[in-house]
Amino acid sequence: MRLQIVSSKNAASLYVVKSIYENGKRSSKVVEKLGTVADLEKKLIDQDPIEWAKNYVEELNKKEKEEKREVLVKYSPSKLIDKGEPRLFNGGYLFLQKIYHDLGLHKICMEISQKYKFDFDLDSILSRLIYGRIIFPSSKLATYELSKKFIEQPKYDLHQIYRALEILAKETDFIQSSLYKNSLKVSKRNTGVLYYDCTNYFFEIEQGDGIKQYGPSKEHRPNPIVQMGLFMDGDGIPLAFSINRGNMNEQLTLKPLEKKIVSDFELSKFIVCTDAGLASEANRKFNDKDGRAFITTQSIKKLKAHLKKWALDPDGWKLPGSKKNYDISELDEMIDKATPEDKAKISAKVYFKERWIKENGFEQRLIVTYSIKYRDYQRKIRNSQIERAQKTIDTNPTKIKKCNANDYKRFIHKTSYTPDGEIAKKEIYSIDQAIIQKEEAFDGFYGVCTNLEDDVPEIIKVNHRRWEIEECFRIMKSEFKARPVFLKKDDRIEAHFSTCFISLVIYRMLEKRLKEEFTCHEIISELRDMNFKEIKGEGYEPLYTRTDFTDALHEAFDFRTDYQIVTKSKMKKILKDTKK
Repeated sequence: MRLQIVSSKNAASLYVVKSIYENGKRSSKVVEKLGTVADLEKKLIDQDPIEWAKNYVEELNKKEKEEKREVLVKYSPSKLIDKGEPRLFNGGYLFLQKIYHDLGLHKICMEISQKYKFDFDLDSILSRLIYGRIIFPSSKLATYELSKKFIEQPKYDLHQIYRALEILAKETDFIQSSLYKNSLKVSKRNTGVLYYDCTNYFFEIEQGDGIKQYGPSKEHRPNPIVQMGLFMDGDGIPLAFSINRGNMNEQLTLKPLEKKIVSDFELSKFIVCTDAGLASEANRKFNDKDGRAFITTQSIKKLKAHLKKWALDPDGWKLPGSKKNYDISELDEMIDKATPEDKAKISAKVYFKERWIKENGFEQRLIVTYSIKYRDYQRKIRNSQIERAQKTIDTNPTKIKKCNANDYKRFIHKTSYTPDGEIAKKEIYSIDQAIIQKEEAFDGFYGVCTNLEDDVPEIIKVNHRRWEIEECFRIMKSEFKARPVFLKKDDRIEAHFSTCFISLVIYRMLEKRLKEEFTCHEIISELRDMNFKEIKGEGYEPLYTRTDFTDALHEAFDFRTDYQIVTKSKMKKILKDTKK
């Protein structure tokens, strides 16, 4: 590379140019335009623009030469490696670190540190708890040890983690609102629709106290639990969370957290989408004012008799964009006569009917949909459960005990009497056809209640994305191993879930950068495998396999770690760039 000065009538411009060869011919390519001499004189003040430009080009050449040089490393088969010296480091966290700093979490830590005047590095602790939760999910003690595997070593002691948890618990509302506001600088947030759901996490203890209380566990475990309420935006990125007592009615968890969003996040007009379990009348009324709205699933089985009869009536169904009425009882006959291609089209269609209902002075719109494809899916699941029930009857009837509403054992009928009405010597088990017939009547039907007047397909589309908030909980429980929880104090428990929540925000944003082309398992396992061997005095040698995922990762973050060796200077620049 060399400096080129191009003079015109009005100014002299400075360029960095490079000689290239194309088709056997030599030509020049402009690498960078440095500006005019006059502009540079103003910026550089006491420096000569020409001399500065020459030094700049010389530095570029040095860097290029450094990057092109071959590194030779000598090893001796008779020399032992140094005892206790770490040689293997994980670099997958660097991509998480970039998002962490883009979200301004280091600045949030700085504000909290200035408020409490403590002497430990909160940023180092929080960041390592988050990177560890995503890449090496484990206890706080194990996370401290595992964080030493990162290229940058932790700047805190183990005992300081627990002190930091107490602070994080006190500032959880501030962290959430600041995180949201900072995220707006990174990308737009789709807050027109907010999804809410609630789940619980169990503890490996027997005694409940504080927020750890006995309640209906999602895993059906006889352990104390805490409940987490979570709001997610319309793009699948978590927005806010709360931790509540394990014995609290989950319907009561929505309003307090939603009020915080309205006040702390300065959001006012949005649609709240929930499942039927959180759709109490009080919650619906709360979101029927001040510019808010609701979309919630509605159990057909729990409708009043006249509404249930209307919902299951085969006549009066419509298709989007059509004014024609359809009789869904004729669909099976249509499928029998159709070609294979038309069969698939008929099965995929979603029919609907709607009406406004008014109860206790509260008006809402009831939408019911019907789909052959959904009906067949439900029957496939049920047939599988019936097979399990029959197998249990045939092979292990002692296993039959009380079951919940969705357990396959609900299809097993037990009787202690013979067909003649006499007391049987042994209990008799059989498949309960009455329950099967009762359930089949609802196959293919799906209900939604709302106060919106939008087109039915739009409402169905919004409601359909509820699966993403369920996936958020699955990721926290399975991939992030957020439970069982081993912490005892309430503040440390809340801080634990704060780190899980932030980890989920960062992970979801990573998914978006990767254009959602990779599964959760692929992303986390490949980040975990991005190991480097340190070559003293030279840099870091990548020990991971280059894949489509690593290529997409490097392209999304605009830096690469997959060269044969990442020199010390290159790694130093990467570390600096991830903290901008």
